[in-house]
Amino acid sequence: MQVSTRAFVFSSVKYAEADLIVSCFTEKFGIKNYLLRGILKSKKGKLRTSMFQPLSLLAMEAYHKDKGSLERISEARVQYPYKTLQTNIVKSSLLLFLSEVLKNSVKEEEANPELFQFLEEALVWLDTHEEGANFHLLFLLKLTYFLGFYPDFSEKTFPYFNLLEGNFQQNTLGQFCETGEAIEMLKELDSLTFETLTTLKISKSIRFQTLNVLLHYYQLHVQGFKYPKSLAVLTQLFH
Repeated sequence: MQVSTRAFVFSSVKYAEADLIVSCFTEKFGIKNYLLRGILKSKKGKLRTSMFQPLSLLAMEAYHKDKGSLERISEARVQYPYKTLQTNIVKSSLLLFLSEVLKNSVKEEEANPELFQFLEEALVWLDTHEEGANFHLLFLLKLTYFLGFYPDFSEKTFPYFNLLEGNFQQNTLGQFCETGEAIEMLKELDSLTFETLTTLKISKSIRFQTLNVLLHYYQLHVQGFKYPKSLAVLTQLFH
């Protein structure tokens, strides 16, 4: 079946001598994996390796067999050429980190237009704004809404956050309860948008603690979630 869809590139892995296996989150079909034959050696083909950078937004024509095998892309173009995300070292490191988180978290093989729209709006915002140091914290928190485990902030006056239950409690109940400055930062993030993110003032230490809480939260709620390999780079830049 020939299809047309937009897609975010989540990952690309070299296969054999000249092929790539690319994992994409498509607007119409959810997660799809594609085999790009000979792309690493081709200089005249319609597809270029530069198109398949982390979180590139593509418009593409593809052939889907929908049999659980690797699909094929016939044509693609970058729909939104980033102005800063792939040239600014800080932002490109953020892209790599976020693409790893998404690859580990988004599994559905069906359309999720709300998630697709969120990714598009968030990445275009980051591309056109200078603020980057706290972007990943707000992004990770907001992403949990689309993944189905956004924290329940209805009792956020309580000091303890139960990572397993995803709610706030008056008293500590077991090993998954956290309290302290990172938990207070989570509460503050809940009230922010990307537009108001610049109002957030946070030390490197609290940023690091908050990120660890969020990643632990993902680990508890996403089956098989792995800490991103790019976390070390991100930590050097922001923490």
